[in-house]
Amino acid sequence: VLQLGPQLPPRLMQQPWHLLYSTGRDGFSLRTLYRSGSRQDSPALLLIRDTEAQAFGAFSASTIRSSSSFYGTGETFLFSFCPELKVFRWTGRNDFFVKGDVNLLMVGGGRCFSRIGSGRFGLWLDGDLHHGGSQPCETFDNETLSHREEFCIQDLEMWGLA
Repeated sequence: VLQLGPQLPPRLMQQPWHLLYSTGRDGFSLRTLYRSGSRQDSPALLLIRDTEAQAFGAFSASTIRSSSSFYGTGETFLFSFCPELKVFRWTGRNDFFVKGDVNLLMVGGGRCFSRIGSGRFGLWLDGDLHHGGSQPCETFDNETLSHREEFCIQDLEMWGLA
């Protein structure tokens, strides 16, 4: 959180953060993560460590919540600590910031120009918070955040403003 401080919007740089959700404390459940964040109406910082000890995540200027459509602002970004901090900011190409339901949380999106034409997400997490993935996407023009496009989650935390 300290290393990410200078990357946050200026209005948030000096604000104190507190832990809203942790898989170590609260278990592995996307529903519980949404409930933990719903008590606050503040920006959220998702920090993930995968089973290969890689650290990465996302910042959302909006509360992380279940939604039927994408929400958020251009202040949203992805980041990776593989091996040092890299921040991937909004490109302006689309506004696919954050979207989630009980089965899937997605951050960033866009089209994949393959035969299938499927979507690609900068970061996605499954409903039980055991698996996730990261692919380059149009929203952030990011690199894959982990060493692999699909990963297993070791620990996940969500921080909010105090």
